[in-house]
Amino acid sequence: MHRRVLLTSLLGASAAVAGLSGCADGKATAATKGAATKPLARRVPAGTSLKIASYQNVQQLQFRLAKLPRLPFTVSSWVNIGAGPDVINAFRARSLDLANNAGIPPIQAHYQGFDAKIVAVDLTRKPNYLFATRPGSDIRTVADFRGKRLAFSQGQAQGVVLLRALKQAGLKYDDVHLVPLTSNQFLTALQSGQVDIAPLANNQAPAYLKQYGGKGAHAIKTDVVDLLNLLWAPQSVLDDPAKAAAIAAYIPEWARGQVWQYEHPDVWNEEFFVKTQNLSLDQARSITALANKPLFPAGWDEAVKWEQETADLLAEGGFVKKFDVSSLFDHRFESIAAKAVPEEYRR
Repeated sequence: MHRRVLLTSLLGASAAVAGLSGCADGKATAATKGAATKPLARRVPAGTSLKIASYQNVQQLQFRLAKLPRLPFTVSSWVNIGAGPDVINAFRARSLDLANNAGIPPIQAHYQGFDAKIVAVDLTRKPNYLFATRPGSDIRTVADFRGKRLAFSQGQAQGVVLLRALKQAGLKYDDVHLVPLTSNQFLTALQSGQVDIAPLANNQAPAYLKQYGGKGAHAIKTDVVDLLNLLWAPQSVLDDPAKAAAIAAYIPEWARGQVWQYEHPDVWNEEFFVKTQNLSLDQARSITALANKPLFPAGWDEAVKWEQETADLLAEGGFVKKFDVSSLFDHRFESIAAKAVPEEYRR
């Protein structure tokens, strides 16, 4: 597919799904520009509730296993949702108040004209993704991606990992064929040979390689990371003082839950990967061996810089328009996560 046609299909699909029709120029309305500036309430008002994303029920499991204290608000629903495009749609539908994603979904939301802000940051120092080949492939390095069909999700972490890997290898967008898919379509696309390469999360790869490794599928590892693991929320939610206070109360427990998971890999292997993901214990151990140590920065300078580089990379490819990403961060929440964890987990 010619890249211009492909790019048009990518942008058209994003606009259609979000119901944008004309607001994909990245311009928010005057009423939604800028982060909320009111100080956060010290207490969460009685009767406050939040709808929080918990993909594969990870958050509830962390809270239960870590025996974290009861939240000072009601979680009206734990929404089993994780992919960036799905989160944006849920935000728009007001069926979700707070989500856990990588750095690229907030950029995509801004481009679509939806105002949302980052409220917590965890830095990822090791790769969370590798590149898996279709069965029977002879591709061995990223340089071999030239002329190949690559699974590409514009609004998800996998997308930016792919773009950064291409740039690192000196490949231009016109050197490859980007096939627009969402991450939940990657495995099927690989299995069927629709694509030659797809970025898979570390916890996805073992099962795929076990099934297709004997047929020539293999992994290509790189040092490319997706730096940001973050919490974000719609501006309309943050403009509600009660909900903003609830988010501020949730962030410390979110951070502590990640620390607990990192410090108890054997329990997590059994309770999550084996019992809920149907992986073998050996597969689970191979995943947790690659786990990132949680790092919560007291200041967001590095996160802002990384987010700007990501937005610029997308703009270079014509996927979004260039903009200043500082508008994506609500600095009222900046130091909350870092203050909640032991010093070794602070950046």
